[in-house]
Amino acid sequence: QVQLVESGGGLVQSGGSLRLSCAVSGSIFSIYAMAWYRQAPGKQRELVATISRGGRTDYSDSVKGRFTISRDNAKNTVYLQMNSLQPEDTAVYYCNKAQGSPVSWGQGTQVTVSS
Repeated sequence: QVQLVESGGGLVQSGGSLRLSCAVSGSIFSIYAMAWYRQAPGKQRELVATISRGGRTDYSDSVKGRFTISRDNAKNTVYLQMNSLQPEDTAVYYCNKAQGSPVSWGQGTQVTVSS
């Protein structure tokens, strides 16, 4: 059974940085491209960044140039380095497959950026 465990969130001032981690158990990590998503209060979940099995990355326009997604295949872990954080980045952040039907969502990790 696949399990996703996100961590690394917290409260940070505008302009600050955080590094999120997503530990993936089960067999999906080596098979699928992975992604980070986020959901702000009252809004739909949105795709933030993706990374292929080979390490090719893509970003939403809202985070391009500020966020960096990476993966450690030996540790079955996906990371999201977030720099120059802004209040509009406040959300619960989740990881999951980048394409196809998602597996069961983890609990996410809360990121709160104060102005």
